[in-house]
Amino acid sequence: MFKQILIANRGEIALRVLRACREMGVETVVAYSDADRESLPVRMADKRICIGPAPGGKSYLSIPNVVSAAMLTGCEAIHPGYGFLSENESFAEMCRDVGLIFIGPPPEAMGIMGDKVEARKAMRAAGMPMLSGTDVLRSLSEAEAAAARIGFPIMLKAAAGGGGRGIRLATQPEEFAHVFTTAQSEAREAFHDDGVYVEKYLGRAKHVEVQILCDNFGNGVYLGERNCSVQRRHQKLLEESPSPNLPEKVRREMGQRAIEAVLAIGYRGVGTLEFLVDEQNNYYFMEMNTRLQVEHPVTEMVTGLDLVHAQLRVASGEPLSIRQEDVHMNGHAIEFRITAEDPEMDFRPQTGVIEEYFPPSGPGVRVDSHLYRGYEIPPHYDSLLAKLIVWAPTRDEAIARGRRALKEFIIEGVPTTIPFHLRLLDNPLFQRGEAYTNFLAEHSAEFALKSR
Repeated sequence: MFKQILIANRGEIALRVLRACREMGVETVVAYSDADRESLPVRMADKRICIGPAPGGKSYLSIPNVVSAAMLTGCEAIHPGYGFLSENESFAEMCRDVGLIFIGPPPEAMGIMGDKVEARKAMRAAGMPMLSGTDVLRSLSEAEAAAARIGFPIMLKAAAGGGGRGIRLATQPEEFAHVFTTAQSEAREAFHDDGVYVEKYLGRAKHVEVQILCDNFGNGVYLGERNCSVQRRHQKLLEESPSPNLPEKVRREMGQRAIEAVLAIGYRGVGTLEFLVDEQNNYYFMEMNTRLQVEHPVTEMVTGLDLVHAQLRVASGEPLSIRQEDVHMNGHAIEFRITAEDPEMDFRPQTGVIEEYFPPSGPGVRVDSHLYRGYEIPPHYDSLLAKLIVWAPTRDEAIARGRRALKEFIIEGVPTTIPFHLRLLDNPLFQRGEAYTNFLAEHSAEFALKSR
């Protein structure tokens, strides 16, 4: 096991990794920007090092700064968390070149799965079902021809993308040129690559993802699945495990196919394969996230496994200590993403000082957060403030527990999405487990929130 690692991230995930390291006797160095000097992870770290000014491009996204920080402080490995450099193939290669261990997959596997078109090719070769789609497109004429061949409605997606950016829906040929130009522009701005691809659009689909874990010795397990269908503009707002109303046969088949596919490309560490599931429970591969997911706690709650502990063990060279028959799903877990966004103002991100902070507690309640009273939310980063995770023996009980915990959760000083989640839990479609990826857009009037 490592003696000391660099945590190259911020906020709740930096704190999550720090706590796991402390439980395993691993010392931590937290890399931070000027904006995060007074953050909780920095305060709690064994050591700390500033890697630049507030803008992410000059700190958390700067490969030279992060690698230099690890080497200067004598770290053996770097944990990238999620976001920032966590899926950057060049960063993983740089770590390897200078003798640092990247706590994640090999850069070769990351390169295959990080390019959405290459990922589709690899998964198709592995026998994974998927919707009709194309290779990378850069010209409007190519894209128009592909869209006509596949048939409307279609989705345009950034080939180098993730996180819901660079994704646009075109329902008819007349709007395609505008949608293509917009998607390409968003891809260029977000990923410095204007390549997009066309994929058949599946209406009323559920978003279901499979969590996998692999070691360096060709062993791997899948750890159940999560339903992430509650989304706004392709951004997840709530996740749960197991996925409601998914037949057991489909659940097992998705998991087995997922683990076989990633082992075929030499994958290591944790990762998530994302699928669309139609109303007949046919499933189609979309993409893979080659990192720890924001929603990983729901898997931990239903399996009893610590995914960050597992990441550290695998990266340090240990073989998996569990086999597929050791993985058991117990009860139901739901994660609510609590963000500094105002639901009454189209979820506009907010900044400010946390005037009061009181997280809920009690049986089956977990809160992952870096907040404290007096914390000032910087304007430079993601708006995630906390993740509320609840567990109960059944889904109905988990919903009831979530409602209770949300009502206890006090965050004052900025608007948050807590009122939105309370309204969501009262929605009959959600209660029946029938939410689909665009159901919020189709029922937007029902979620018009009043002041608290």
